[in-house]
Amino acid sequence: MSPPLLAAEQAVLGAVLLEPDQLAHLDWLAPEHFYRPAHQALFGALRKIRADGHPTVGADGLVPLSWVTDAVEEASLHVRGVTEVYAHRVISACPRPEHAPVYGRMVLEGAIHRTVAQHAIRLHQAARADAVQGEVEGVLRSADVLTGVLTDLARRWGTDPRPVEPTAAPATGPAPAPVRTAPVAEDERFLLAVLAEQPQALDEVVPWLRPADFADPAHGQVYRCLGALRHRGEPIDRITLLWEAQRRGLLADGTLSGDQIAGICDGVPGSSEWFADRVMRASLTRTAAASARAVRALAEDETLGPGRLINHALHALGPLDEVRARWATANEPPKRLAPAPARGGPPPARVHAARARSTTHPSPSPPARPGPVSPPPATRPPARGHL
Repeated sequence: MSPPLLAAEQAVLGAVLLEPDQLAHLDWLAPEHFYRPAHQALFGALRKIRADGHPTVGADGLVPLSWVTDAVEEASLHVRGVTEVYAHRVISACPRPEHAPVYGRMVLEGAIHRTVAQHAIRLHQAARADAVQGEVEGVLRSADVLTGVLTDLARRWGTDPRPVEPTAAPATGPAPAPVRTAPVAEDERFLLAVLAEQPQALDEVVPWLRPADFADPAHGQVYRCLGALRHRGEPIDRITLLWEAQRRGLLADGTLSGDQIAGICDGVPGSSEWFADRVMRASLTRTAAASARAVRALAEDETLGPGRLINHALHALGPLDEVRARWATANEPPKRLAPAPARGGPPPARVHAARARSTTHPSPSPPARPGPVSPPPATRPPARGHL
């Protein structure tokens, strides 16, 4: 806790102890915004006894001593260390009681920095835990909580939450070692081998899987080469993939080697969607960890005001939001499409109507007209030789 913030917390409490009416100007400040537990308890006690109808002005127009002693007694029920001696210390730490709203905004500013840092740490922990387990539910939940916290803090501070890119990237320090790099690299190699063996599977994963989703940049470049060959309608095998890598300068700069491409094109049976899902999960947790580190670095920068901190933090979560959107696309249930009419033919409704008009229906027989009755045919005589 910085010395200015400690002085601001003491000044707020001292102002309220000296002038209880200052609480009416601090209704937006909550006990949990204070850093020290003793300060939280004392501020909560002052709000409680005032809400309970404590007389804050005596008959002589002065603040009664019971205002201080009752607040200390109430705060002592929740935390240790709050004494009348300490109450008088915070009173002496307040230069001007009428400046209480300004002191309170300093306390709220410190609370915003701490809250953002705490939730960034939780997001980072969830990302590492999900990376070990191969899951993403914890990351998605923690990211939603952090976004909601930023929005609520913006409302409390009175600013409009919107992503704003910082003028200088925050110093996040060296990134920690990735978790379970060997299994992730193995999944990436298997996916590339399946796609090289079954190029038509690229049409299923290209809409939501990007080269940046691969932890190994070399694997991302191979995926880019496969996509380019598929897009141009060219065959994919060891030779064509090696040629595409050479055209892109990947062999000259050492990004790829012929042995790597030959190993990928050996052919591995499997499901491209299953391996792509594994690669996407790893990308999501990796991106979440990077965003969490950036947000925490912003929160630890004391030179940032709350409005800038919130907006820069929302910008730092942008890459995670982009990966989440593609993750949602990958997990959308397949849509059932209505059968399309034959190319160049009439619409089905017109065909049905035409068939209905052309169907023959039996017509009723016309009524018999009156006229002479024809005589019955004569009986044929029997053949000769017969009786």
